[in-house]
Amino acid sequence: MTFVRDSKFSSTDDAQRFGDLPETVRETDHYQQEYIEQFADRWDRLIDWQARAKAEGDFFVRLLREHGAKRVLDVATGTGFHSIRLLQEGFDVVSADGSPNMLARAFKNARDQGLLLRTAQADWRFLNRDIHGQYDAVICLGNSFTHLFRERDRRKSLAEYYAVLKHNGLLILDHRNYDRLLEGGSAVGNGKATVYCGSDVEVGPEHVDDGLARFRYSFSDGSTYHLNMFPLRYDYVRRLMGEVGFQTINSYGDYEHSHNNPDFYVHVAQKAYRFDDEPPQI
Repeated sequence: MTFVRDSKFSSTDDAQRFGDLPETVRETDHYQQEYIEQFADRWDRLIDWQARAKAEGDFFVRLLREHGAKRVLDVATGTGFHSIRLLQEGFDVVSADGSPNMLARAFKNARDQGLLLRTAQADWRFLNRDIHGQYDAVICLGNSFTHLFRERDRRKSLAEYYAVLKHNGLLILDHRNYDRLLEGGSAVGNGKATVYCGSDVEVGPEHVDDGLARFRYSFSDGSTYHLNMFPLRYDYVRRLMGEVGFQTINSYGDYEHSHNNPDFYVHVAQKAYRFDDEPPQI
């Protein structure tokens, strides 16, 4: 599926190093070139912190508390929305990201609110090389897992999350409803965004196929940026989690148990070992 786009690339396309054939850029390591400083500086306008907080309510805080989690590793901190929210709620948080530009913005956002983030730049595939200790929960939010283009990268990253968790730890991971996109639907199904809530930016897919979802982010100041991501299917993610070792997996659609064609899926995977002979609950 291909969507209409400008015939000429903007200067930001060049800065993000997509080249003349951007739809051929399908590499896990390219995300660092995509999150250039100018894009990171505008990211919070895409989120709209107040609107996102209202949309998700206490969903993640409640989940973590229900499972007794206190020490949390945020592996996709971005500009710090969830790390800061969890710090404010009394959780012990370590904030990691692969993009130094995003970490710098997150640190500033926290400082502006009188908080100090403990940050680490880390590649998920080698997480335990850069992150030490064990955690009650790992969160990977904001559609971040879709930056991994190779299956071995996804398996390796999930295994690294698994290893850093305590024996009864929890992984919370989300992604867009790519099933709908791959089947010809829209990026936002119900007309009300629940993750990217900003009002002065237009977001939409320019190209979608089984191996790539290329999104365009057009801001009101005239700047335009792109992200190339792997379109994760719902059943695939759940199966992969089970094969890595998570034995109980519950999934939500837009923060609810019902899966009525949501915009985002949230998967909650438990590491706790099952002693019975029943198959994993996925």
